[in-house]
This record gives sequence, C-alpha cells and structure tokens, in this order.
Amino acid sequence: MSRQEDFFNHITEGNKTKGEFITLGAAMLDGETIKDAFVKIPLKTMNRHGLIAGATGTGKTKTLQILAENLSEQGVPVLLMDIKGDLSGLAQPSPGHEKIDERHAKIGLPFDAKSFPVEILSLSEQEGVRLRATVSEFGPVLLSRILDLTDTQSGVVAVIFKYCDDNKLPLLDLKDFKKILQYCTNEGKEEFKEEYGRISSASTGAILRKVIEIEQQGGDLFFGEKSFEVEDLMRTTRDSRGYINIIRLTDIQDRPKLFSTFMLSLLAEIYETLPEQGDSGKPELVLFIDEAHLIFNEASKALLNQIESIVKLIRSKGVGLYFVTQNPTDVPEGVLSQLGLKVQHALRAFTAKDRKAIKLTAQNYPDTDYYDTAEVLTSLGTGEALVSALDEKGRPTPLAATMLRAPMSRMDILNETELNNLLDDSKLVMKYNETIDRESAYEMLNEKIKKAEALKIKEDEREAKEKERKKTRSSSSRSSTRMNPIVKVLTSATFIRSVFGILKKVM
Repeated sequence: MSRQEDFFNHITEGNKTKGEFITLGAAMLDGETIKDAFVKIPLKTMNRHGLIAGATGTGKTKTLQILAENLSEQGVPVLLMDIKGDLSGLAQPSPGHEKIDERHAKIGLPFDAKSFPVEILSLSEQEGVRLRATVSEFGPVLLSRILDLTDTQSGVVAVIFKYCDDNKLPLLDLKDFKKILQYCTNEGKEEFKEEYGRISSASTGAILRKVIEIEQQGGDLFFGEKSFEVEDLMRTTRDSRGYINIIRLTDIQDRPKLFSTFMLSLLAEIYETLPEQGDSGKPELVLFIDEAHLIFNEASKALLNQIESIVKLIRSKGVGLYFVTQNPTDVPEGVLSQLGLKVQHALRAFTAKDRKAIKLTAQNYPDTDYYDTAEVLTSLGTGEALVSALDEKGRPTPLAATMLRAPMSRMDILNETELNNLLDDSKLVMKYNETIDRESAYEMLNEKIKKAEALKIKEDEREAKEKERKKTRSSSSRSSTRMNPIVKVLTSATFIRSVFGILKKVM
C-alpha cells in the first residue's frame, strides 16, 4: 500500500460519522490534495467550541463563512461578530469563478452557489437591528465585574440594586445608574444611612468614573430599552435553515470595553435563558467572535474569569463558541483548553518570537506520523489549514492539512441598495429600532428630590411665619407691661383732674 493510500484510509477512517456533519474540504499530503479524503466535523460536536487562527490574509474569514453557511444549511442559527465588515455577502450567492471550480475538482465536491437567510444587527448607530440591554438585566455582580470594581465598590453596587428593588426604581440605562450613585451620597444619604448603612462618596465617585468610561465608548447606546430577546437569535426559516445573525462592529474596534461588555452580557443572557440540553444531534446556536483578542486584551482578571466560566458552562445549553484570531496565544489558556475544533491557517516566521510561537502552536495539535506540524504551519497556502476536530465520541480526529472548500455565498460585502433591501424586509428592525425612554430611576429620583425640596420650602416658610408670629406676640406683651412715659403723664393728669374735680364738688 502506498503512502497516499495509507494516508487516505487513515483520514477517512478517522472521520467516519453516523450523524449529520460538515465537510470542510479534503486532506493534503506532501502539498498534494487527496481527492475524496474528506475532512468532516460531526454536527453534534459543534457545541464543544473552537478556534480559527492564522496570519492576516490566510483565509480565516472564509473559513468562518464556510462553517456559518453549513450550520445554517442544517438548521442551526448562527451569530457572527463582523468587526472587519466583510461578512454581509452571506445574503447573496457566490458569482462563481474558475478558480473555485478548480479547487472543488481537487477536493471532490460539487460547488453549489447559494444565498443564506441573514439578519443585520448593530450595537451602535450603524444601520441594523439595535441590540440593547438594561442595567437591571446585568445585575450587580456582572456589572461590577465589567466595571472592574473593588470588593468595597461591588458592595456599594449591590446595595444600590437592593435599594432600587425595594423602592421599585427601574434601572434601565446609564443615566439611571449615575443618578442613583449621586443620590445615595447627596440628597438621599440620610435615607441610605438609616436603611442600608453609610455609603462613602469616594466609592461612588470611583464607580461613577468607571461608568463614564463605558459611556464614552458608546455604552449609552447599548444600555436601555427595548431589550433584545435571545429567542430572536434562534430563528429558522420556513425551509428550516438557521438565520445567520451578523453584528456590524466596524466602528467598535477602538471601543474594546463596550465590545467585551456586550459579549459578556450576551453570553450570560444566553446561559440564563436556554434550558439544559442533553446529548443532542446538533447545537442550538453557534457564535463566532472575530478578532477575539479585542475581548481578551482589554479584559480585567475578573472579566477573564467570568468568560472562562461561561465557556465551560454554556456548552451544556447547546451553544458553541468559536474564537477567530491571528494567533492561538491571543486566547487565554483556560479558554483554549476548552476548544474542541481547531482550524489553524498559516503562521509567518519572521522573527525569533514568531518561531517560538509556531513551536508552541504545534504542541496544541495531536501527534501524527504524516506531518512535521511546525513546518506545515509555515508552508500552508491561502485557503489551507491544519484541522483537528472531535469525533462523535469526543475523541480527536486525525490531524489533517486541509484544502478548504469555497464559500457558497458571495465573498464580498453587500452594496448600499442590497443592504437597505435586506433591512426593509427585516421583522426585527420594526421590533427593536424604536427608542423607548419610559419613567425609570432617573425621573423618579428627580421627582422625589423635587417633592422633597418643595416640602422643605414649605417647612421653611411655615417656620419663618411661626417665628414672626412669636416675635409679634412677644412685642405686644412688652407693650402692655411697659407704658410709654407720655401716656403715663396723660393718664396721671386725667386721674388727678378727676379726683380734684370730685373733691371740688364735695367742697
């Protein structure tokens, strides 16, 4: 048996699956594509999370596109973080190309151009379905971790949430939270002190500065109503294809705090909303986080711990997380160890540091008799990758250098007319794009303060009037007991005249 035949059997035997699967492409050996040696990913393992890594221009985004298309095709909804703005083309079929036909002939797969059901979402003022969440939905623990607060400051946030719950003050947006922070150490400090203990103005000042930092990165657009419902990410079409939800994040690269805030809140909401799922044949939802280093580079230790915990737990809800980044070292080890699928595109060895990173990356993959993994990592072409997945029993599949299939949809963005048509047809735009600013903590506290001030003015006026009345009574009393000298003289003269007048008559 030749080396190629032995390799073919090795790959096809290791990729056997009884259930539904995604075909990524065909395995390669010694730089040559082995036709029909398909590299498959069992659909039931797609909730085991994954990594798509590689240098710029090696095909990471196209790999993400291939996975999203095949998941949608098999009824699995997808959520994509589109930071570079080049994924909207999923809504249009590929125009085809002779190079695509050549690639698929080598792989042994027919090429079928298709469009997919797409929903465009937005965190900012970009066009799309607006994503929002209320401060109350975050809760004191998650909000404290996002703001990177100390234990003392976190305790203050917990007290504030308790006060708002007790007094039925909705915390909807950041102006609500800022208002209650100011209130608890100013107008309401005595009320807080009596019911909840004294709150330090130094603590509230520090928290307020952290809130302003989030606000300056666009948090005022994200916090508020109407809150986005997780169920709207889980939709399928009438022909049972999963919706591909694309969040436009092209204007958020310089606002990593807002990005990580959104990501953590979304994952927490998904975890709280979805029921526990048994050993299902496919995931309920798959999320792809492009440019994942934006989350991890700016995250505090508390935030990283929270992300790691959610990555470990959310799998049981049938949700898969896939991180897309340039180097596996961008992802913390605690998260990296949880990833079942790894698609590693080429890495470049320009420096000693690069070569060291390549050796470390190679160690993350199963041993194989067919490749020098570190060497292959530097020789892969565009649209080629090392793939390591899990089989249906959770065991690693054979490591395969893979020529990846081409996306079925357009590898380009929608033009303005196409985008507007897509948004005009969206049911979710009508549902979420109206800004709601109902009465909440900000208005209620302002009204409370206004009433308290009016009451104080009335009390001051009453006290002033009472003081004036007392002064008047006191003055009257002194007048009655201390007679004017002139009056005294007149009174005495009248008395004498009367007496002498009487005496004169008698005489």
